[in-house]
Order: sequence, then structure tokens, then C-alpha cells
Amino acid sequence: MTDLPVVAVDGPAGSGKSSVCRGVARRLGLRYLDTGAMYRAVTWAVLQAGIDMADSDAVAAFSHTLNIDSGTDPTAPTIRVNGRDVSEPIREDDVTASVSAVSAIPGVRAGLVQRQRDEVLAAVAAGQGIVVEGRDITSVVLPDAHVKVYITASAVVRAQRRATQDHDRGAGKRDVEATKAELIARDAKDSTRAVSPLTITPDAVVIDTSDLDLEQSIVAVCALVAP
Repeated sequence: MTDLPVVAVDGPAGSGKSSVCRGVARRLGLRYLDTGAMYRAVTWAVLQAGIDMADSDAVAAFSHTLNIDSGTDPTAPTIRVNGRDVSEPIREDDVTASVSAVSAIPGVRAGLVQRQRDEVLAAVAAGQGIVVEGRDITSVVLPDAHVKVYITASAVVRAQRRATQDHDRGAGKRDVEATKAELIARDAKDSTRAVSPLTITPDAVVIDTSDLDLEQSIVAVCALVAP
């Protein structure tokens, strides 16, 4: 492992990890990789192609044909599929409803994990460290990362944050209780899947952001990276 900082961050949806990770990367001059966006990008492409989600072999084979380009600039992260910017459509409800199923397919995960590790190698080769966020980063993708963090928050707080995010991006007003139920259901799927489940590794530092604002959360993680 290089001496350049490699920060692995896991956590459930709505915990604030994306905003925190981008903030940490900006503050410390690191690259940033949102692995969840990669799985969403594959899911979007599968839906566009009309492939049966239940056919895991077909979904996995199709995912290997896709050119997934993840921009790692924390000030303006991007995600492209075969050259098309899909930053907005991958956040739509249909993708959100299907991404857990696609993410559970071993063949899909195997291909994306290698791409994620390649992004880390590229950052290091360029003389930069990187902050990588997702659900299996500390346990599978980067088990030897310098810093491992698990960012979480109460289900109520996460639902409020997600509802606000959806409203801000123009998705309309969201019912917080319904959003909470959706998040809990996704937590269960992500934590119980057979391959690379969401888990807290023994060496990860748990940061509960329920009572922290964004700045406080960023400071907490930065203190682990550069004490």
C-alpha cells in the first residue's frame, strides 16, 4: 500500500457519506470515487436495454460491455456510460428501485470492483490519494486502506436527508415515512446479500452523523486521515 492516503468509506443510503467524502477529498486535495454511482450506471443501462433483471448471467455479461467512466474530481464528480452523462437519470426512482438487485449479482460486482481498484491505482500513480465510498469498500474493494470509516445515521435522519435531496433535484415532495421505509428495506437487502454485503469491519471507525452537520462530519473524517 502506498504512503498516499487511501480512504475507504462505507455506510447506508442517506447517511451523508457522499457529501462528507466529497468534502474530505476537496479539503485534503484527494480524488473522490462514488462506487454507488457505478452500480447505478449499470442499472440504468440494463433498464434502458430492457434486459430481464432476473437473468443474472445476461445482466453480468451486459455490464462487462459497458464503458463506465467515473470522474474523480470531488468538486464536480461525473459518471458516464458509453460516453453519455448519466449523472441525473441514475438518481431516478426506477434506478433506485432496481440497483440493489443489480448490485447483488456476483458477475457485475467482480467487474466493477476491478475498475474501482484501477481508479485507486491511477490516483496513486498521479501522486494523489483518494477517498472511495460505497458499501463494500472497507471489506472487499480496499481491505488494506490506510483509513476505514463507516458513516451512518438514524433511519429518521437519513429519510429526512434523502427526501430533501430528492426535492432539491426536482423530484417533488417526498413523504419522509415512506422514504424511511424504503431506506430500511434497502438496508436489509444490502446487508443480507450473499456477495459483498454492507458490513462494519472490525477496523473501521464508526461515525454517526445523526447529530452532526456537514462541516462537523467532514472534520471528523479529516482528523482520521491527517491527525
